[in-house]
This record gives sequence, C-alpha cells and structure tokens, in this order.
Amino acid sequence: MQGQNQQQAYDRGTTIFSPDGRLYQVEYAREAVERGSTSLGVRTDGGVVLVAEKRVRSPLMEGSSIEKLHEIDDHIAIGSAGHVADARQLVDFARQRAQVDRLRYGEPIDVETLAGAVTDHIQEYTQTGGARPFGVSLLVAGVDDGEPRLFETDPSGTATEWSASAIGADRDAILDDLETNYRPDADLDGGIHTALRALASVRDGFEPSEVAIATIDVETKRYRTLDEEAVEAHLDELDVGDDDE
Repeated sequence: MQGQNQQQAYDRGTTIFSPDGRLYQVEYAREAVERGSTSLGVRTDGGVVLVAEKRVRSPLMEGSSIEKLHEIDDHIAIGSAGHVADARQLVDFARQRAQVDRLRYGEPIDVETLAGAVTDHIQEYTQTGGARPFGVSLLVAGVDDGEPRLFETDPSGTATEWSASAIGADRDAILDDLETNYRPDADLDGGIHTALRALASVRDGFEPSEVAIATIDVETKRYRTLDEEAVEAHLDELDVGDDDE
C-alpha cells in the first residue's frame, strides 16, 4: 500500500522523476497515443506517403470533419495519433515555425529542422510546472532537396527518423508487417499499397471514407491528398476494403 501511495505522489508531479527514473505523466501520454487511431508513414524513392485511419463513430458524423493528416508547408505534412486537440496545437506551432523560416530566411524549412523544433516544444512540457505532456505522437514527412524524409515524434520530446513507421493503435503489429514488406525502391503507389496492406493486417476491412491518404512527391515537392474515389481504387486493387454489402 505504501508503494502504491508513493507512486500516486509521483503521478501528480508532471516534472518529478520517480526513484527508478520514470516520468509517469510521459508514460501516460504514451498510453493516450496507443489508444488513438492509427497513422502510418512510408518513405519511397518517389516521395513520402502518409495514411491515417479515421474513426467515424456514428453515421451522423461527417467524415470530412475528422482531420488526421495536415499540410504544414508545400513540402511538409504531419500525421497524428492520440489526443486530437493536442495534435491541433502542435500542427499550429509547426505551421507558424514554417512560415517564420520562410519570411526570415527566404527559403522553406528543412523537414529535420521542423521536426526538431516541434520536439523541442514538446519537451518543454515535460519539465514545466502546471502543464502536462502532449498526449500525441506525430509523423513529420516531407522532401528536402529531392530526398524524402520521415520523422516520428514522441510525447517525451524525441524525434527519430524512419524509413516506414506507425503510431497509434496496433503499432507493434503494423511495424512487424512493414518490416517484412517495406521496399525502399518503391514508387508512391507502391508506398500507398505497403501502408494499406500493413493497416489491413490488423483490420478486418475498412471503407474508403475511413482512410485518409496523402503524398509528397520528390519531383513536385507538393503535398497532395487523395479523394475518396482514388482511395477506393487503391483498396479495390489490393482487395483490402470492407466486404460488407
């Protein structure tokens, strides 16, 4: 009982380490991410692909109002998993930082620089009294000088670069599928198929309205979202859509 009471005391302190070196509030933030709907990123020769699962909780809900993929600049996008409101705050921060760099330096911000700025901002909330960590992880994807980049952020304020990654629910199972089927020499369509197959490995099926797909091409360096018809075409090609009539 005494040990439980001691843990609860450290639970209440956002900035206080437990005796075994843990920040419980950061760990709870990671739990919030794991309960969120899944987002995937895949880096290919042709560019970067972001795929996000949209949970439409009711037929009365407008699926278009669920935002999981966000354009930050022409050449950078973010996918999120976890608390939606926390993600929105970090997306706004990223957009402001990207605009400031364009105005100050006259050129677009690097993907790595932006990922670092976002994680620096996230980290501040792990050591600031009266605040809590952000309960969200992000995939920061983009193109720098013709090279696709993909970074994952963590509620602790850490950024790591990946060839392909997943955040949110069923992360470990999806990563296992990506490790098996990822091909770095794939084109954008191949990257979309890799991501959809990985998501389908942990789902019985899904409607086109339940998936958001965006790409950033290395040639155009432009963010582009796929409409519902294009998403349906990819699902039909892979035969991973919902079989229910």
